Amino acid sequence: MTSNESGSHVGRRTVMAGMAGLVGAAALPPVTAAGDPGIQSAGRTSMRRYPSPWPELEPYGLADTRPELWPREDNSFVLPLELRPRDDELGRVWMRDTYVNCFLVDGRPQYVATGTTRAPGVSGPAPWNDGLFVWVSSSLSGPWRLADTTGIRPDVEKGKVWSPEFVGENRSGRTVVAPWQEYWYDEQFGKRGAVWAPEVHFFRGTWYIAACMGDHSRKVGSFLLVSEGGVEGPYRLAEGNVDKPFGDSFIGGPAFIEPGAYHHIDGSIYTENDDAWLVLHNDLYARFRDDMEDIIPTTGLPRFQQRPYEPEPYLEGAYVFKYGGKYFLLHAAWNRTSTNADGTTRNAYDPAGPGRVQYHYDAIMAVADHFEGPYSKRWSAGVGAGHNNIFQDAGGRLWATFFRNPRFGYWSDPSRRDKATVPGVVRMEWTGPTTNRLYVQRPRH
Repeated sequence: MTSNESGSHVGRRTVMAGMAGLVGAAALPPVTAAGDPGIQSAGRTSMRRYPSPWPELEPYGLADTRPELWPREDNSFVLPLELRPRDDELGRVWMRDTYVNCFLVDGRPQYVATGTTRAPGVSGPAPWNDGLFVWVSSSLSGPWRLADTTGIRPDVEKGKVWSPEFVGENRSGRTVVAPWQEYWYDEQFGKRGAVWAPEVHFFRGTWYIAACMGDHSRKVGSFLLVSEGGVEGPYRLAEGNVDKPFGDSFIGGPAFIEPGAYHHIDGSIYTENDDAWLVLHNDLYARFRDDMEDIIPTTGLPRFQQRPYEPEPYLEGAYVFKYGGKYFLLHAAWNRTSTNADGTTRNAYDPAGPGRVQYHYDAIMAVADHFEGPYSKRWSAGVGAGHNNIFQDAGGRLWATFFRNPRFGYWSDPSRRDKATVPGVVRMEWTGPTTNRLYVQRPRH
């Protein structure tokens, strides 16, 4: 995530509006590039009353499930992204890991949206999907159009900026698709290879995409694409990723992943002034070289100073955002229900185990004075809003993305699945420079 204090960065994710029970854009005031004068921007601090933070839950690791922290009709909506032919039947874009951001390009706000999508005829993003799509807009409320890639690849679906199928574009000294990113086949799964969790960044006048090859790829891990044109590309692979993903390999992931093939996933970018860092799940980071072709160091990466839960569960989607002079570290964590000794329900960010049932894929957050930490205790920032990013719109307001994870828990219920995997955005609120907490915008009483 780019700092809100960086020069080129403004701010990171309704066709569905008419569907019963679904968050709709009509539930919120129109959001335009000029901003909403009814909401104070972050810079207008004089005479302002900040919302109060909630007390920390004890013991540390309990999850806050109050409905005030859910994306609701009064604080969120689903982006009206331009549909592709594959989206017609569903009536919206199927998306996980929704990412949205706003950048200042040639003096004007440029909104971008992307995420993990699925190929036609495939129920999810695995064992293969067909690449990365990007949408653009001059306003958060739209219209959102697919990036115009027709001048680069006239015979390829509009908006697709990168895919393993572009391997034929490799040339000497210019790699578009590395061998470890290509599609491959086996008897168990057939076609394999998927790209997940993309982010689009505009840094020092160049467009970049950080993304991850998923569990069914030859090698699993994060990589960087560099545009040789605009946000639509054409993109090539950074030199440091020609042979492998960023960082070290280790034992991890499902049993079908080949030994040595698993690297750290969910790569994110944080920029501040003229410097850029790679953030990897769930506690690693590294500075990019000045030319952005690789990271320093390439292996043995340093770790954020965090306050883990005891025991620490599996976390995903590490992401850093700077606001009000503080650094906020986000993670996605499963809020699991279990039963206390007195028969009451316990909601906590516990590891998987007997009697623990996945309930919501939450956004948890911690704050620090420095990028590397030490970070505070974590708190629940958004129920069901995990694997997200935070961004500022052109008017200075804070938003976060969400997608409603249908794999387990609340959104996996058959009665709700048609409202999951959406490109959603929800307003955030800041509790001010003294307490420095960010939450999904809670109802005002």
